[in-house]
Amino acid sequence: MGKTGLVYHSAYLGHDMGAGHPESPDRLRAIMQRLEQGGTAARLTRIEPRAAEDEWVTQIHEPSYLAMLKSRAPANGRVSLDPDTSMSPGSLTAAYLAAGGALAAVDAIMSNNVDHVFCAVRPPGHHAEAGRAMGFCLFNNVAIAARYVQKKHGLARVLIVDWDVHHGNGTQHSFDDDPSVLFFSTHQYPHYPGTGRATERGRGAGEGFTINVPMEAGEGDEEYRAVFQKSLVPAADAFKSEFVIISAGFDAHRDDPLASMGLTEEGYADLTGIVAGIAQRHAQGRILSSLEGGYHLTSLAASVDRHIQALLNA
Repeated sequence: MGKTGLVYHSAYLGHDMGAGHPESPDRLRAIMQRLEQGGTAARLTRIEPRAAEDEWVTQIHEPSYLAMLKSRAPANGRVSLDPDTSMSPGSLTAAYLAAGGALAAVDAIMSNNVDHVFCAVRPPGHHAEAGRAMGFCLFNNVAIAARYVQKKHGLARVLIVDWDVHHGNGTQHSFDDDPSVLFFSTHQYPHYPGTGRATERGRGAGEGFTINVPMEAGEGDEEYRAVFQKSLVPAADAFKSEFVIISAGFDAHRDDPLASMGLTEEGYADLTGIVAGIAQRHAQGRILSSLEGGYHLTSLAASVDRHIQALLNA
C-alpha cells in the first residue's frame, strides 16, 4: 500500500464563473465533504500548494497569454475569456495555485514523502491551449507538471492518461511533436471540443506518442476496462514512463449532466488500478492525479473517493 497525498486550498473556491455554471466551487466542497465525512481524508498527507512561478507556466503557455490574463483579471464582476470560460476576482489566484499545486505534488512525490497525490484543484486545465483559455480551463495544470517533472527533476519520460469525457486538446497540442511524453486519452466522440480522432497520433518526432481512443455514447465500465487493457497497457509498457500523470475528469460517469457515458465509481477505481500497475512496473509507483471535469456533485465526490481509495491500496 502506497502513501497518498492531497492538494487542496480554500482559494480554489474563489474562482467563480457565475450562478448556474457547471464548473462551480460546489464541486470541491462536495469532494472535500465526502473525503472528510467518509474517513478518506484522515488517511491522506496534506500538501500545501504554492503559486506556480511564471518560469514553469511559460513552459506550456505563451508569455503574451499570461500578460493578457493579468491585464484582464477583474477587481469585481466577471470577464469573459471564451463562451464557456470567465474570470472573477479570485480566478487568477486560483489558477496559479492550481498549477502550483501540481508542482508541489511533483516535489512531494520526487522527495519520497508520498507515492501519489490527488490534486483537488480548480480551475481545471486540459483544454487550455498555449495562447488561450478554453472549456473552463485557464492554465494546463498537467502539462505544466509534466514539463516540471522533466526539467526540474530530470526524468526523461512522462505518461499522461486523460480519462475525462472531453478530449484534452490543450495537453495533446502541448506535446504533439514530443516523443518524451506519451499522451493517452479516452473521450466521448463526437463531443466537445471536437478533437481527439484516432488518426490524431502526434506529428514529426512525436508521431505515435499520442493515442486517442474515441468512445461511443453509453459505453461504461466494461468497455473502458477493455480499452485500457488493450490500448493503454501495451503502449505504456513499451514506453516505460518514469512518471505518470492522470487528467482525472469524472464526467464520464453515468450520472453526469454534460455527457452520455456509463462509467461508475467502481469503474474509476478499476481504471485507477490499471494505471497504478503501470506506475509500479515502470515509474516506482509515482502518480500525480489532477482533477479535471465532473459535474454531478454526488457522483463526482463518490468517484473521487473511490479513485483515492484505489491509490491508497495500490
